[in-house]
Amino acid sequence: ISAAALCELTSLSLLMLLSPLIRLSKNLVVTTSILFLLLANTYTTSAMRIVIQRVKSASVTVDQKQVSAIGPGTLALVGLHHEDSESDLQFCASRLLKIKLWENDNGAPWRQHIKQKGYEMLCVSQFTLYGTLSKKNQPDYKLAMKNVEAREMYNKFLDMLRDDYEPSKIFDGKFGEMMDVGLVNDGPVTMVIDSREGMISPQTSSTLSDSDKNT
Repeated sequence: ISAAALCELTSLSLLMLLSPLIRLSKNLVVTTSILFLLLANTYTTSAMRIVIQRVKSASVTVDQKQVSAIGPGTLALVGLHHEDSESDLQFCASRLLKIKLWENDNGAPWRQHIKQKGYEMLCVSQFTLYGTLSKKNQPDYKLAMKNVEAREMYNKFLDMLRDDYEPSKIFDGKFGEMMDVGLVNDGPVTMVIDSREGMISPQTSSTLSDSDKNT
């Protein structure tokens, strides 16, 4: 059984056990609050996470040597959770290639994806996306996938992107190295892809009209 499924079963069990207490309680608000706190504590985020930025240009330099550079397209910071599977890779690869960040030929925004524009993509492995802070405010990366497995999964992810697009337009940093990442964010437009939630959360300075949101 997967960890996500186990969390759901645990949450359901708690709900069944505590529901009589809620019905009998004279203080429904307090009891309900306790229930939701318990349920929240049983759930932990376990998903592949990508921060994607629409760029005019981007590059990766290692030891003062440029290893990759692109023009217009996307820069994708890729974080792998220790429970991620190939289905997470497939979901994120599909999203990255289908996300519509550009206007069409008529100037309508958010209509075309990277393949329609013929643009390039630069992926950078980023285990710190799964960093958490201790009580002493020190980063901890125990939720991130371990190095050996992460390297294998990350390479599979790149292969999926290249299989579904022009291989010559998918670029990479240097896994496990200290990298200097440079970019010119176009917009700025920055979004987050989370494989388990199956949703994209916009963090952009641009404003969508109601008709754009519904298209």
